Amino acid sequence: MEKEYLLEDTDFLVSQTDAHGKIVFANEDFCKIAGYTLHELVGKPHSIVRHPDMPKEAFQALWKTLKGGNIWKGYIKNKTKDGGYYWVFATVYPNVGYKDGKSGYISCRRKANAIEIRTAFDHYTKK
Repeated sequence: MEKEYLLEDTDFLVSQTDAHGKIVFANEDFCKIAGYTLHELVGKPHSIVRHPDMPKEAFQALWKTLKGGNIWKGYIKNKTKDGGYYWVFATVYPNVGYKDGKSGYISCRRKANAIEIRTAFDHYTKK
């Protein structure tokens, strides 16, 4: 059985990717909760933490929103390096010009409460 990691109220996960979704930065909270070192994450696709329970349609909507230049918000179930999981409320921003004028993305995530998780889980399992 998978182990759930419950975020603390003060946990705030931040990651930055290039235009192709490869991680260029991750803060200490993200590394701690996901169970990876920064060195293990940089250069890897952000999908390294994608949990298989998440429907691909959720990420299709995320990418469509971002490529349209808009901010995406939603609930995500991610996996940890050791096979566990954690839920977050994510806000993902297009980040034009992060490096030499090239685009990328910034994702900020906070703890999702039990009601938010239940609602998201019910929505995703109906897909």
